[in-house]
Amino acid sequence: MYISDDIRYIGVNDHKKDLFEGQYIVPNGMAYNSYLIMDEKIAVMDTVDADFTEEWTANLEKELAGRMPDYLVVQHMEPDHSAGIALFMQKYPDALVVSGTKSFNMMKQFFGTDYSDRRIAVKEGDELALGTHTLHFIEAPLVHWPEVVMTYDSKDKVLFSADGFGKFGALDVEEDWACEARRYYIGIVGRFGMQVQKVLKKAAALDIATICPLHGPVLTENLGYYLNLYDIWSSYRPEGEGVVICVSSVYGHTMEAARLLEKKLLEKGCPKVSVFDLARDDMAEAVEDAFRYDRLVLATVTYNGNIFPDMNTFIAHLIERNYQNRTIAFMENGTWGPAGVRVMTKLFEKSKNITIAENKVTIRSALSEESRAQIDALADELCSR
Repeated sequence: MYISDDIRYIGVNDHKKDLFEGQYIVPNGMAYNSYLIMDEKIAVMDTVDADFTEEWTANLEKELAGRMPDYLVVQHMEPDHSAGIALFMQKYPDALVVSGTKSFNMMKQFFGTDYSDRRIAVKEGDELALGTHTLHFIEAPLVHWPEVVMTYDSKDKVLFSADGFGKFGALDVEEDWACEARRYYIGIVGRFGMQVQKVLKKAAALDIATICPLHGPVLTENLGYYLNLYDIWSSYRPEGEGVVICVSSVYGHTMEAARLLEKKLLEKGCPKVSVFDLARDDMAEAVEDAFRYDRLVLATVTYNGNIFPDMNTFIAHLIERNYQNRTIAFMENGTWGPAGVRVMTKLFEKSKNITIAENKVTIRSALSEESRAQIDALADELCSR
């Protein structure tokens, strides 16, 4: 695939993995992207996952057509992008590796060498001339590892964005970009919104025609759409109005209450309501929706004087990713000592700009007239917001 006359795609598709990073379900696989810039000097942009280095090397050799690469630019040292470094450096002994200082420390840890005699260390504002193409390096620490460097090619106006603007899904499968990019961003990058905002400010000063991420498709049209979503996600603003109900239920009574709330909300005209069973549904999808919409309901049983483990884990995912600027409502269930409201309220006490709904629902074993009335009141309050 040609990105421009001189820039070629040499990445690979992975349909082997069922879990990315050992935790994210990837039904449509993953893409590990790598790019080749052909000029007077030749630069390879990143490598791929260890399971695909042979396929990647074959792609590279085909595009090189007998020429030798001069540089390997390493933007990100996570193993799904850096596993081919040692192989590349062995195969092309005259090539230099170009990266930030922190990356070379990591290479020492991964490969036993920091390539001290074959490297160019770059920092913010440094340039590398290839001929007609000049690469400009942009430090992007903690997007989402501390060593990340992005690269801008001023000739073709291409931003090589490392893991920024990436998504789940292989490139040989067609699917909506935003859904899997959102799940990817919130799960993997979401904690580092402040750092993403800094990079977006740097990107705003560049004339960008194409974004080449390390996962997902090359972005060439309507770039404002993608940049706007990244601005929303990284500033922790909801994308739209809606209520997400996340439930931990043991014998079904708490789920019954959650479904009744869902019914009431829809009857009152709430624009979007989604319900997740945290024991059975993909938790990453639940986290995604919690960040996507502006209202969240947490419904849990009391368990060992605490909240159910799945709910504890779910809230931990939210807090770890700086969940904020939302309204949260609580539903608790307990036969002899309901503790959910107290425990969940405390868990969010250090979160920023969180509004706790005034109405709370307490179920004692099973729904009653009193708890049904509480659900009515909560539905009214959530819809009024």
